[in-house]
Amino acid sequence: MSGSGKGVCTAVTISNAITNLYASVFGQHQRLEPLHPEKKLMWKREMNCLLSVCDYIVEFSPTLQTLKDGTTLEVMTSRPRSDIYINLPALRKLDAMLLDILDSFQVTEFWYAEQGSMSGNSTRSGSFRRIVVQPQPQRKEEKWWLPVPCVSPDGLSEKSKKHLQQKRDCAYQIHKAAMAINSAILAEMQIPESYMASLPKKNFHLIIFLTLNISSEHEALELADKVEASMYTWRRKMCMTHSKSSWDMVKDLMSDVDRTDKNHVLAERAETLLFCLKQRYPELSQTTLDTSKIQYNKASSQSKLQANRSTYTGFCRNESNVCHMLKQRIDELTLYYCLQDVGQAVLESYSRVLESLAFNIVAWIEDVLFVDKTTKNQE
Repeated sequence: MSGSGKGVCTAVTISNAITNLYASVFGQHQRLEPLHPEKKLMWKREMNCLLSVCDYIVEFSPTLQTLKDGTTLEVMTSRPRSDIYINLPALRKLDAMLLDILDSFQVTEFWYAEQGSMSGNSTRSGSFRRIVVQPQPQRKEEKWWLPVPCVSPDGLSEKSKKHLQQKRDCAYQIHKAAMAINSAILAEMQIPESYMASLPKKNFHLIIFLTLNISSEHEALELADKVEASMYTWRRKMCMTHSKSSWDMVKDLMSDVDRTDKNHVLAERAETLLFCLKQRYPELSQTTLDTSKIQYNKASSQSKLQANRSTYTGFCRNESNVCHMLKQRIDELTLYYCLQDVGQAVLESYSRVLESLAFNIVAWIEDVLFVDKTTKNQE
């Protein structure tokens, strides 16, 4: 959990561990079929271990306790932090639902052929039915690394097709839920100072968007990065005109800012443009700001720093050079390690991998339905 001595904080280490575990378990699983029992057991066991750190991320809340003599007292009890208390059980439920969807394809009317066995004489094990190959070369080139779904010449039965459609709709809703949780967690993360320092001095002109012809998701992501950077540049300029110059006071300033301020108007337009861009490309990859938040994830308060300072305040009564250096070093370590929000890192990475798995399941089902439709059209 310490990052193997490579200077990686605990939050990023756990986030990387969840991502690597997902790649190990589901990286080679590219078909609509139940997950291998060993892989399934590994996924549940390792995830329970990685998620167990959330059991110690708690907050205190007042509750009433009645004693034996009838006296009622208000005591402080601990419970999981509010974001973990709400989102973690939901993510566990989505995880179980995705595994159930894969388990539902134990017996199917379709099968798969590897790209290397695309001849008409190829069959699946134990079957004499010929393979129906997708007739569109463009679709094969886009997914050349995936096995090709195949159906019988008569296509799928209505029962099988209905089952596929139901599971596709279910996986799509799971994808939306996981994406919503991931977006909410990223929105709560603090903006790293390194990102603010990298913002351009000249803003991106919104009028250029009217003349752009976005032909790919890569171009859309590049545009989203520019718009998002301009939005925060304008907000920073807007904050500089006020007495409070700290970026930590941005949220407070937003309520008191002049709505007619030029920078405020431009920032609002950029935010609207970014929202429209994400609506047009719902599967857009994470922006530079999102990846920076994941890499430089910081807790939202200085409470941990104050708590660590209090542990040695009594020890260093006199301001000697040794004590001063000790305090400075502890502050540096606390800012780097203690202020990393492990809870947000766990929720973000967990929701991200579930979002990816749900998206893949929807795509696999769409491929099978596409082959079935193509087969019936050929007839």
